[in-house]
Order: sequence, then structure tokens, then C-alpha cells
Amino acid sequence: MKKNMFGDKKKKITDSERSLISETVSIEGTINSSGAIDVAGLIKGPVFSKEIIVRETGSITGTIEADHVEIHGHLDGKISGQDVVIGATGTVKGDIEFGNNLKTENGADIDGYIKKSNSSKSKLTGDFLFGKKDKKEQSETDERPEVVNKEAIA
Repeated sequence: MKKNMFGDKKKKITDSERSLISETVSIEGTINSSGAIDVAGLIKGPVFSKEIIVRETGSITGTIEADHVEIHGHLDGKISGQDVVIGATGTVKGDIEFGNNLKTENGADIDGYIKKSNSSKSKLTGDFLFGKKDKKEQSETDERPEVVNKEAIA
């Protein structure tokens, strides 16, 4: 295996795999990422990622699904993650479901149910994030019925 000056890419998330939604940005819609997302701006819609950090100025209205979630800003929606951190400046209005660890700092504001899920395996793989549509299209073509009257088509 070849190593470069940034280290082993498979073991560590590098800066090139991080996306920043800055304070001046507002996004409406679904966001998918196989890397990490730092949110300092506003998002309306669900976010699916490997790692999500909502900074103090950041706000998400929608569900979050990620392996690692940190909320230091505002979230109005459900969290599903393996490791979840609600910082001292974080506000969550919605349920939190975690698989591994949940950490809440002094001052964290949570209005919702907290549940530890039994599944400790991540369901957020590359296939989950980006392969869904391709798999669905293939299964639809596989399940089509055989054409009985071929003359009617021609």
C-alpha cells in the first residue's frame, strides 16, 4: 500500500474529504456525503454523511444520519448516529438515536427522546449513500414480466 504525505487515506478523513457549508450559505434539499460535513450555515432537509459537525452558527431543519454527529448549533429534527455529541451551545429539538456513545456537555439543550439502538454497525456505507438509485433501477428491470405477444410491440 502506497502512503503519501497526508497519511493513509482509508484510516483518516483528510481535509479534501471535508465539506464546509459556511455561514453565508443556505441550502434546501437532501445532502449526501461519504466524507465529513461542517455546517456553519443553514440547511433545510435531511443530511446523510459519515461525519456531521454543526457549528455554533449552523442550523439544520431535518433529520441527520451519520456515524459521528456533533451539534454545537441548532438542530430541529431526528438524529441517528453511532457517536453523538451535543455541545454546551447545542440545541436539539427532536429524538436522538445512537448506537455507541452519547455525550452531552453542560448547557446542552435537548427536547426529545433519547434511545440507544441495538445495532452497532454503521448502515452508512458508500452503497447506502450513492448506490440506492442504481440498485433500484436494476431490480425494476429484473422484475418486469415476460412479453407474451411480441407482434403487438413491433
